[in-house]
Amino acid sequence: MPYLKTYVVFISHAWRYHDDYERLENLLNNANLFSWRNCSVPRTDAFDKGLTNQQLLRALDEQIRISNVVVMLSGMYAAHSDWMQTEINIAARYGKPIVGVLPWGSDRVPIAVQQSASEIVKWNTQSIVDAIRKVVA
Repeated sequence: MPYLKTYVVFISHAWRYHDDYERLENLLNNANLFSWRNCSVPRTDAFDKGLTNQQLLRALDEQIRISNVVVMLSGMYAAHSDWMQTEINIAARYGKPIVGVLPWGSDRVPIAVQQSASEIVKWNTQSIVDAIRKVVA
């Protein structure tokens, strides 16, 4: 079997929509011939509650810095997330490509994601994997 590149992925998500995060994680885990490492922070492994916004910002900065790509769950709830814009700004600073993923059944993408994403794809394993491969050439 040929060597598979391991993609380091930061998944931007809102903890209150943790189910979407887990579904995406499962899709990537079960994708054929796709190797990846998750450098996100799921709700189940959250940062310490005592972190200041500045400490949280530094932690997010480090996670995005080490990633190859930022995958953004792009439901319209994301349009109201200050942290999502912060993650977009960090990705831009490090030149990290962004893949926007439309949640199942959604057709609308927040403006911030439209303007910053290298690719926007629907909720489909192969589309997501192909987009990651394309932007991390």
